[in-house]
Amino acid sequence: MELEMEMNRREVVVQEESCDGEKWVHDSSVDHKGRVPLRASTGIWKASSFIIMIEFSERLSYFGIATNLISYLTRVIHQDLKTAVKNVNYWAGVTTLMPLLGGLLADAYTGRFTMVLFSSLVYLMGLCLFTMSQFIPSLKPYSEGTSQRPRKIHEVVFFLGLYFISVGTGGHKPCLESFGADQFDDDHSEERKKKMSYFNWWNFALSCGLLLGVTVIVYVQDYVSWGVADLILTLSMAIAVVTFYVGKPYYRYRIPEGSPLTPMFQVLVAAIRKRNLPVPTNPALLYEVPKSQKPQRRLLGHTSRLRFLDKAATIEEKDRISIEQNPWRLATVTTVEETKLILNMIPVWLTSLTFGICIAQTTTFFIKQAASMNLNITENFKIPPASINALGAIAMIISVTVYDKILVPMLRKATGNERGINILQRIGIGMLFSVVAMSVAALVEMKRLRAVEKEIIQGGKTGPLSLSVFWLAPQIIIIGLGDGFAVVGLQEYFYDQVPDSMRSLGIAFYLSVLGAGSFLSSFLIIVVDHVTEKGGRSWFAQNVNECRLDNFYWLLAAMSGLNLCVFVMLAIKYTYKNVQRRIIG
Repeated sequence: MELEMEMNRREVVVQEESCDGEKWVHDSSVDHKGRVPLRASTGIWKASSFIIMIEFSERLSYFGIATNLISYLTRVIHQDLKTAVKNVNYWAGVTTLMPLLGGLLADAYTGRFTMVLFSSLVYLMGLCLFTMSQFIPSLKPYSEGTSQRPRKIHEVVFFLGLYFISVGTGGHKPCLESFGADQFDDDHSEERKKKMSYFNWWNFALSCGLLLGVTVIVYVQDYVSWGVADLILTLSMAIAVVTFYVGKPYYRYRIPEGSPLTPMFQVLVAAIRKRNLPVPTNPALLYEVPKSQKPQRRLLGHTSRLRFLDKAATIEEKDRISIEQNPWRLATVTTVEETKLILNMIPVWLTSLTFGICIAQTTTFFIKQAASMNLNITENFKIPPASINALGAIAMIISVTVYDKILVPMLRKATGNERGINILQRIGIGMLFSVVAMSVAALVEMKRLRAVEKEIIQGGKTGPLSLSVFWLAPQIIIIGLGDGFAVVGLQEYFYDQVPDSMRSLGIAFYLSVLGAGSFLSSFLIIVVDHVTEKGGRSWFAQNVNECRLDNFYWLLAAMSGLNLCVFVMLAIKYTYKNVQRRIIG
């Protein structure tokens, strides 16, 4: 009788907890007034729609600038091709490495909402400088009636605006995406599935911004006015910032917990101090937050990798006396596992860099190739060279839509995995696409060089080739399809597999793959240029028709293929984050 009463009491408690969990969100987030969020009126798609809108506007601005930047540097500022490519890569590198600083500051001190708002205003200032440099007479590129070397003041204002955008992106990009993902409760089964779709629809909006940026904005830049294009981008960003702020009551917020790096250093110090101590064979003997205490964050289960770090959670007699008083000597299992996550992330980050190098070609050499080809769609209408990247945006939109709506439901049934396939498997598929894309790019460039030989060198033709720019379509479409796997997979991996307190920094890690890829692309160009110049003829020249980009693309294809083999071996052995969940719904 007593046993039956106890079972009934426990059942009532579970039901009460479940009802409470359905009404309120108990995942350490708060609403805009600092209270526990009400599930019905905060978060999920209601909140994330405001966040996705500002992402669309920011990507419209970014790609409208980035994809045509090399044209501006060569045609308006009159830089040679090698210098312009290096400047584009340096800017892209800084822009995608700055989020490491912005993400760290947001996670530790400011919170994501405040960082997004501040950095969006800095971004807007950069766009305002662009607009001013085109409309204020004393800041315009040239004096009235001249088209010589641009004014130095214009170059200063232009590059100042460019790097204001880098700083703005540094806080905007890592925090906005992670802030959007924070609107979904991982402990609620339905919201967790919606979060997996969130990354796909985030990239859908990103691709739409890219598509309009490389078509409408680039067309206005090339055939109407750079100033009009800059004004459109500035107004679009201003409206998006206001809209983002209006959504404030609907958001769920995470309170910053101080530097997320300090606990990692504490684990390393504690493990080194106890290096001679044997690790218990039973993980239950390792120290964790006592059950009598309510944990402030989700707890992680023990894993068998990097067992040396388990020494940090091994309890000594002196620890029993003053337990929890010295985190530099005794760490919890959760903190140890979070440190393991970061260390295991390093090989994945390193093997993703080659993919970043391939992506860097889409905004540099691909566009210069397009500029040398026949851009006519009809007899009276031709597209800007940068607009060829619209095909990549369309391919990515198709890729993420088909993946989310068709492949994931099918794969869930086939594998029993709620994601369909593992995150690293998705990234690996995208990397395979990049190998194919670089191989196709090499074959197309060989055909373009044959046309150069026939029409320009032998035929004496001046101006663009008769070869259609749409010969570049296959390589760009393949890269776009691959982005739907690799780029989205990298975003999901670096958000999901980092400690909960480092999620802005996690998105910054993903962006740093692309940033480091841009820097490495520039470095690789310098090395290859030096080596091939000694051999008699450099692969790179001021005129794209004198370059041997086909050889460079074959090199990238070979590097990507070897890198993919290493990545697959890492993925097979990888152990994913082991969260102790409190399932609701």
